Amino acid sequence: MKGILVLSFLFFTGTLSAQTLGERLGYKKTDKLLIINNDDAGMCHAANTATMEGMERGLISSATIMMPCPWSNEILKYANENPDKGFGVHLTLTSEWKNYRWGTVASRGEVPGLYDEQGYMWKDVLEVYNASNTDEALTEGRAQIRKALEAGVPVTHIDSHMGTYQYSPDYMRIYLQLAEEFDLPARMPSQSTLENMGAPPFRDICREKGIIHPDYFIHEEFRDYKTENMEEFWTNYIKNLNPGVTEILIHAAAEGDEIRAITGSAPKRIKELEFFTGDKLKQLIREEGIIVIGYRPLFELQRKERQRK
Repeated sequence: MKGILVLSFLFFTGTLSAQTLGERLGYKKTDKLLIINNDDAGMCHAANTATMEGMERGLISSATIMMPCPWSNEILKYANENPDKGFGVHLTLTSEWKNYRWGTVASRGEVPGLYDEQGYMWKDVLEVYNASNTDEALTEGRAQIRKALEAGVPVTHIDSHMGTYQYSPDYMRIYLQLAEEFDLPARMPSQSTLENMGAPPFRDICREKGIIHPDYFIHEEFRDYKTENMEEFWTNYIKNLNPGVTEILIHAAAEGDEIRAITGSAPKRIKELEFFTGDKLKQLIREEGIIVIGYRPLFELQRKERQRK
């Protein structure tokens, strides 16, 4: 009997490795699947408005919530009332704006190293690494995910605000620990990005742990991304998608005094909302035969495959 179970497991894992992620999701090997994630939901009212508008009349198919931010309650309510929409947790260890700041979800006594001298989270990733540690990152990450789940949000995945959980190999291990602990898919750098960073084989580790992630993720390409070339940038990128699952991220926000007071990147964020709810992108997606999906299918696949093991 034991031998039969071992053979069954080997057959199952061998079948998975022979199939692409797209095929495991029920699509053809040649299909181009695209996740459009709006980062920074919950950061402010303008980000929430853009997320809701983009999901309801545009092509935003996913969003991740910054749980420590003052406006997270607004988008948590929307996510709870709209379980068909895809919301993840934008794991946050920094508070980068000059006049608009926030602290942690965990109590300050649990994560003292995550606070700067002004009583907020640090503004920069390196400041977090210098003042805090991975134990505090694990504590705060757990608190943020639990807060979303306790609010009734069917969390689909996790990613990392400003890459704090991913630019350090030690923090990346905590990130994957959270994904495994809560059984959630996770945003991962593309293999080429990991190689450029000289990072450990984290995609292999994900496969061993049963953590699902998209095949491709935009990163290095952002060096040429500006407000002035936003439409051309995304048009060219989307025209050159590879078969498989690609995730792109944006930071769409609604026009208004609030977002312009918070950040100098407001014009780009406002323009992203216009493009990702506009007819030009919808026509481009149709012409290229691209299938827009959210993280929900990846979440369901991960749960199904892990139950089989």
